[in-house]
Amino acid sequence: MIAIIDYDAGNIKSVEKALQLLGEETVLTRDRECLLAADKVILPGVGSFGDAMENLKKFGLVPVIHEIVEKNTPFLGICLGLQLLFERSEESPGVEGLGILKGEILKIPSGEGRKIPHMGWNSLELSGDGRLFRGIFGEPYVYFVHSYYLKASEPEIVKARTRYGVEIHASVEKGQVFACQFHPEKSSETGLAILKNFARL
Repeated sequence: MIAIIDYDAGNIKSVEKALQLLGEETVLTRDRECLLAADKVILPGVGSFGDAMENLKKFGLVPVIHEIVEKNTPFLGICLGLQLLFERSEESPGVEGLGILKGEILKIPSGEGRKIPHMGWNSLELSGDGRLFRGIFGEPYVYFVHSYYLKASEPEIVKARTRYGVEIHASVEKGQVFACQFHPEKSSETGLAILKNFARL
């Protein structure tokens, strides 16, 4: 069973629907025992970094997430969920992220003809060894909606990159922790293949 962490963030239902389309059993929960018993856990979400961390704390989910990761349960952060796994974000100065992965979240620089937030389809440059991208070749297109981007401190964890004025670390993997800045649940067949790869870990 795949547990989706419910912390009052946006876009959680579309992740649940995509997994159900793949025939996966899912539960949307913030219950500690249920999350710890799950085979896999997903932290999705759209919204602000600071508000999201506040909600995770309010619902007592910060220690639970650390516990899930420590017991090596496959864990996937999506969009805001990716950003929360890191140490800090320019969006919310002074707010500490979960710090499970090393790196920071920076504002996408504005530029001529570049709209912020970055919304739309971008191609990925794959490193070739990402487990989420098994069976996916070339430069697949995926769907992004974000104003901030990841700069990971450990280059070896970056499994997909894209460019939007700057190089964006679009997907990372370290141990059993996985994360995507883009929305696999909105990325057509490629996105469903990524979610299927996660479900089959």
